[in-house]
Amino acid sequence: MPPDTLQTLRQVNEGLSAALRRLRPEQMHCSTIEPRDFSDLLGEILRAAECLQTPSLEPGASVAIAKETAEYRGHLEALKLLLPELHGNLLAEKSRLETAQTHIAVAAAWARASTRTL
Repeated sequence: MPPDTLQTLRQVNEGLSAALRRLRPEQMHCSTIEPRDFSDLLGEILRAAECLQTPSLEPGASVAIAKETAEYRGHLEALKLLLPELHGNLLAEKSRLETAQTHIAVAAAWARASTRTL
């Protein structure tokens, strides 16, 4: 592993922790979630995966790396539980938006027809 393995894992864990707080379905409306949130999340996971693929060369850092790795696994488990619920909420939000869009289209058609009649 490169000399900054421990630092990289700490940064990844901070990023994942922040993402878990930000994406909690009960704390926010799905309409505030952006595609970038998911691409950032994937970037953090890939960054950690790359970091963990190479054996550590850092003397005395193995305990700290093991701790950060355990925290990383915990974040992945939390994501495993969170993502299906979030997916369901996003699908419900999509349906709500499609219904609203349909209502707007119907109202616009009615307004156009009403102006022709008057």
